[in-house]
Amino acid sequence: MADSMIKRRALSVALTLLACAATAVTLAPSAAAMPPNIPSKATAQSELNALTVRAEGSMSGYSRDRFPHWIIISGTCDTRETVLKRDGTGVTVNSACAATAGSWYSPYDGATWTQASDVDIDHVVPLAEAWRSGASSWTDSKRQQYANDLTDPQLIAVTDNVNQSKGDQDPSTWQPSRTAFRCTYAEMWIKVKSVWGLTLQSTEKTALQTMLNGC
Repeated sequence: MADSMIKRRALSVALTLLACAATAVTLAPSAAAMPPNIPSKATAQSELNALTVRAEGSMSGYSRDRFPHWIIISGTCDTRETVLKRDGTGVTVNSACAATAGSWYSPYDGATWTQASDVDIDHVVPLAEAWRSGASSWTDSKRQQYANDLTDPQLIAVTDNVNQSKGDQDPSTWQPSRTAFRCTYAEMWIKVKSVWGLTLQSTEKTALQTMLNGC
């Protein structure tokens, strides 16, 4: 009887510890890196004011193949793998540069993942949105640079199905569910459009201004 009680208590403790661990993985943000060159609110406001407001262009001729990605950045590491290492915590890779361990905190929704397969690399300003905003007139070489831009806050590791639900929407129809990140998201979006000389539509500008006002 005593042995049985001890085993039940041990099992209870183990289950409690597992539950706590699961909660930590789901909720606790890591000290993950963020994309580079995110502007301050004041800088983002100035850049937003300077952007050209124009009706969106046509999707005629668009294909993701017109924005070649992912490309090799260093050694065997392509752009996706480079961002996974940059944005993750404790990331280890194999000889092919594929992530074999690590954790990734998704600032869009506040989830943390321990499998790289659960993480997408989001183009903050989506490729189709860029096409409609001026990239349709670029060369494929310039579009490749855009799709693999590691200098500006254009690429970020996030929960895969969140990225998929965002699709090619702009901030007038899609914003991160985690409201605490919306200010940063607006700053990132504005920086990318500013650096790459992309236009924005009036509803998009209004949404971005509202997000900045909440910073």
